Parts: sequence; structure tokens; C-alpha cells
Amino acid sequence: MSFDSYYNEMYLADGSVRSHYQGLADWIATTPHDRIKQMRDAANMLFHRVGITFAVYGEDAGAERLIPFDMLPHIIPATEWRLLERGLKQRVRALNMFLHDVYHGQEILRAGRIPAERVNGNKLFKQEMVGVDVPGGIYAHVAGIDLVRAGAGEYYVLEDNLRTPSGVSYMLENRKMMMRLVPELFARQSIAPVEHYPDLLLDTLRAVAPANVENAVVVVLTPGQFNSAYFEHAFLAQQMGVELVEGADLFVADETVYMRTTTGPQRVDVIYRRIDDEFLDPQVFRPDSMLGVPGLVSAYRRGRVTLCNAVGTGVGDDKSIYPFVPDMIRFYLGEEPLLNNVPTWQLRNREDLEYTLAHLDELVVKEVHGSGGYGMLIGPTSTEREREAYRRRILDGPENFISQPTLSLSTCPIFVDQGVAPRHIDLRPFVLSGKDVVMCPGGLTRVALREGSLVVNSSQGGGTKDTWILNS
Repeated sequence: MSFDSYYNEMYLADGSVRSHYQGLADWIATTPHDRIKQMRDAANMLFHRVGITFAVYGEDAGAERLIPFDMLPHIIPATEWRLLERGLKQRVRALNMFLHDVYHGQEILRAGRIPAERVNGNKLFKQEMVGVDVPGGIYAHVAGIDLVRAGAGEYYVLEDNLRTPSGVSYMLENRKMMMRLVPELFARQSIAPVEHYPDLLLDTLRAVAPANVENAVVVVLTPGQFNSAYFEHAFLAQQMGVELVEGADLFVADETVYMRTTTGPQRVDVIYRRIDDEFLDPQVFRPDSMLGVPGLVSAYRRGRVTLCNAVGTGVGDDKSIYPFVPDMIRFYLGEEPLLNNVPTWQLRNREDLEYTLAHLDELVVKEVHGSGGYGMLIGPTSTEREREAYRRRILDGPENFISQPTLSLSTCPIFVDQGVAPRHIDLRPFVLSGKDVVMCPGGLTRVALREGSLVVNSSQGGGTKDTWILNS
């Protein structure tokens, strides 16, 4: 397989427009530049008014800015989406089965399919969850799976986000913005809706309430307004019609979780938590945490409350476990993976380490516990000094790193000051696991705004697009 050439989402090699982009191409050609500029300005003003901001780490402390929004959608035809949907559901089912297994019988480890030390010695593996039964055996109720397109157009899973995946609020707000600004584009073709995602999420959360609970009380637990994704926490709580709470709003009595209200304590059955494991309960994890709820893990282990996502899911999306997901699918489901991984070198292996060190200028090197695009080296765009500094980090702990080919991510057009230009993108669809495994058609398309850049993360200056799944 070759990752050297990039796939253009809108145009064929001969310059002609792909059929599913034809309606957009006609609109671009017939819409005056001044009107497009007015719509872009209006979008920025409306996003600012709604308060859709994101903290960009590394800038001034507390500084927030709008996530740049591009009006040209990422369009995927229905036949292509159906294949993606099947592959994503398959992958998340296997990951949930893996998480149940490693906290119970560890059959996959005993079968030798994954080295036991990769799991039992992983800092994201939580001993507190061993032997704990969670409703339905579901650990990752909300999964954000990052997809990229490379080479001739094949999709690859870049990483699995199973802890507290973010971005779905931007998917929903991007759609609202597009329908408001360019209703004529929606009138010309059938685009699958996404606005029902909060209903799907609430149904998923209620479906995993503790046994014998009717009319489950659901809350969204946030670290607070200074968290970079606070807008999303508040947005989803409002859209689902449930309470947004911080740790101080909850307390545990008789191993039951209650919410403080103006009319007295109210029992809480399901917590959609947007706080990392280490901060959830100061009695079990970090004793200095002011974000969690003392006694929460005890109530959870007793089955008196459901946490979504479950404690300990991080071991399933750790980058040292990622290379084994195709084997998980074969082991638990008896099926061949429908979506491929990106080829990955594991630097704990001597041959992989030697190869990576010899090709640092060609590869992407990532920390196994990293996320958000931080702590990685992009070889082709790095300096010799950066590579030497990273080489020393690798040699200090090779087991903490993986490496992958530098993918030529597919490109999608965006509006720039000079007109329209291609930029690299990825796609994060969201997979919900409750009574059933369900998906909202589409996901969050992230785009690298700088020419040639491969970094699409919002926390590092990337932008977003609406994602259209055509119904036919």
C-alpha cells in the first residue's frame, strides 16, 4: 500500500468533479464572492454569539477563541457511508468485548493474542474495575473513532477515542449553521439529518441505567467552565434536557449518588462524565482532586450508578493497544476487520525501534498515552534539532512510543482569501452503545487550515466542516 499520494475528496485525477460533489461545485461557480464573504462573516458572528469557543493550549492562559468554521462541506455518498458504518460498529463492539474481557477472564491475554503486560502493566488499566460488572457489559458508551483517507482513497482508523471523546456539539452546530446560511443547497439534494443525536445519546444513557431503575435520572458531569470543552458539556446537557453538574453538586450516601437541588436531594442513576478517571473520586484516585465526588467509585462498583464512559476504558484506546484491534475483531467476533489500521511500529520491539530511529525524518512518532495531537513528532516537517531531542526521549523509554507512516491525508476544498483551496482533513464519527449500537450519519470533519499542514486538532488551531451523508 502507498501513502505517498493524497486523495482529493472533490475532484478526480483528470480535474472533473466527483458526482456527489457536483451540486456543491455548481453552487460555488454561481455564487458571487461577495455573498460568500458575507456568509462567512455571518457564521463567525453567530458562532461567537452562541459562545462556541475552544481553549487553544499553549496560548495565553484562559484565552479562548472560535473554532474556525469552513462553509464547504465534506460530502460522503450513501453507499460509502454504509460500509463505514458497518466497520465502525464492528470495531466498537469488539472494543467493548475486549474491555469486559480484560476486567474479567482475560481470555484474549491467555490465548496469547495480546501480550499480558501491555494490559496489566498499562497505567490506564484500573485495578478497581477488575471483576466489576457494568450494565450490558458496555464500557465505551460513546466512542469517537478517527478516520483518515490515504493513498487511492481507502479509509483507515487512525485512533480510537473511548474515554471522553469530544466534538459532537460542533458537528451539530455546524449543521445548524449550514442550514441557516445555505438552505438552497439542502433543497437540491437529500442529506441525512444529524439533529436527533441528543435523543440517541439520551436513549443510550438511559438504556444502561442500573437494574430495576425506571425513568432514570441522567446528569452530565463537567470539570467546570474553565475546561476547553465546557461549551460542549453545557450544550449536550441542554439538548438532552438533563442537569449539568460539577462534582460539588453531587454527594454519596449509603453508596447511592444524589444531586443537590433546591427541593432536596435527588437520586442520580446515570452520569455522563466528562472528567478523566484520575479526577473522579479523591478517595480512590487523586486525593487532591476537587473535580470529582468522594465515594463515587464505591457506589459505581456496587451497581448503584452507571458511569458513561466506564472507568478504565482508557486501556482500550491506548496507542500501545491500537495495533491489536484487528485481532480483537477476529478473536471476539470471528470476523475479518472491515476497516484497516494504519501500519504501526511498536518501539518496545527492538527491530521496530531501530527502524524508527533510522527513519525519524519520514515517520510520525506518538506517545502511547497521548491525545489531542500533543507529544508527537511529524518527521517530514520537523527540524534536525527537534528530531534529535525526540530521539533522546524515545531512547529514555521506547515502550512509551509508536510510529506510523506519514499519511497523505485526503484533501477537501475550503474557502481562503484568494478563493478555494485544498486542505487536509480527517473525520470523527460517533458510535453509541446502549441497548443497541447506533450512529448518527456523519461526524465531525476536522481540517488543517494551514497549507500543507497535517495537524487537524482543534486544540492546535485546526478548523471544522459540516459532514454531509447523502441519502442516495
